Amino acid sequence: MIRGVAAIVGRPNVGKSTLFNRLLGERKSIVDDTPGVTRDRIYGDVEWLTQTFRLIDTGGIQLEDQDFGDEINMQVDIAIEEADVIIFLASAREGVTADDLAIARKLRKAGKPVVLAVNKADNEKLQMEVYDFYQLGLDDPITLSASHGIGIGDLLDRVMEKMPVRDLKPYEGVTSFCVIGRPNVGKSSLVNAILKEDRTIVSNVEGTTRDAIDTPFFYEGREYMIIDTAGIRKRGKIWENIEKYSILRAVSAIERSNVVLFLIDGEKGIRAQDKHVAGLAHEAGKGVIIVYNKWDAVEKDEKTMQQITKKIREEFKYLDYAPVAFVSALTGAKVQNLIPLIDQVHEMCILRVPTNVLNDVILDAQMMNPPKPHNGRQLKIYYSSQVSVEPPTIVLFVNDPELLHFSYTRYIENRLREAFGFTGTPIHITARKRS
Repeated sequence: MIRGVAAIVGRPNVGKSTLFNRLLGERKSIVDDTPGVTRDRIYGDVEWLTQTFRLIDTGGIQLEDQDFGDEINMQVDIAIEEADVIIFLASAREGVTADDLAIARKLRKAGKPVVLAVNKADNEKLQMEVYDFYQLGLDDPITLSASHGIGIGDLLDRVMEKMPVRDLKPYEGVTSFCVIGRPNVGKSSLVNAILKEDRTIVSNVEGTTRDAIDTPFFYEGREYMIIDTAGIRKRGKIWENIEKYSILRAVSAIERSNVVLFLIDGEKGIRAQDKHVAGLAHEAGKGVIIVYNKWDAVEKDEKTMQQITKKIREEFKYLDYAPVAFVSALTGAKVQNLIPLIDQVHEMCILRVPTNVLNDVILDAQMMNPPKPHNGRQLKIYYSSQVSVEPPTIVLFVNDPELLHFSYTRYIENRLREAFGFTGTPIHITARKRS
């Protein structure tokens, strides 16, 4: 469960990306001594004392006319809007600057909880400089050194104290699904077509939807939750900052969904960015339905649907388990088929196979196609067990996990799909050494 969202903000070159990498435990942001080098906002999950929150790295707030100043400013504004807690990072070496004072005013107006952290306090002399930061009118400052890992625990404790409790868990007892895709592929139109009313803004301007909108509805006596998301835009566009914000919201929407509808624009066809968007759902282990939208605008004959399906399978080989639906959100054609398909995929996501039946299928698979020896040793699968659902996760207890080749894992997966279906859901197969 994601407890909430925190954003690191501050003027350039105070160590925001260094702190971000320290908290995540990996080098995920570009770190450079040149002010303003971080132009993109990057996000990741931080775990502290059994709780997890999402962390956003930002470019510095630039108050003078420098390269990328407007873009970085807008990134920070969006991060502030998204965050539950704001980490305002300053530098003990430079002390309080005019930019710090202006940023403090900006943050006070935001009305969000703020944790004031003074970085680069590498010695006692610099740590004494912390008292100057009380003039910012924020909470008691925390001294730290992101590069040396000093004061990180105190910072995380303060962040968790100020973090409100947000319900970012998947909906319980309700089939929830979200709609993802590149901008302007018809996500909001599809939501409206499913709901049969205009619940979300529909526009031909790319990226109109900025937020994830949760809408409950009933269909044939069953309750559903549909989550519309902002479009995910290709890197390098002018509004790349909006793209990052949209991706952050899309990731949260995917996490709270049972099934993901991945939309492709039937007019423009498959684009390179589609693979990145679809990968978000696949990596999250969610049920996936590929929806080929704007079917009404496609010139077609009796072979067109088969040809497009083949093309989709070639471009999205990692989604070969996902069913393909052809719809027109604009006219409503075939939209009514989506809900039964969502139900089917969700049922497969939560399917539990009895252990004895599972072992019979895997035993038959080994007899029909025994694993090939590797370096004179052969894999032996003694027994198996399904340990979880959403996605279905199978553990194989073997003589040596390193002998399980990915090709044989794929073979086992295919046999499981032949036996049990698992339509629309990935299957996670892992190996453990039998104790």
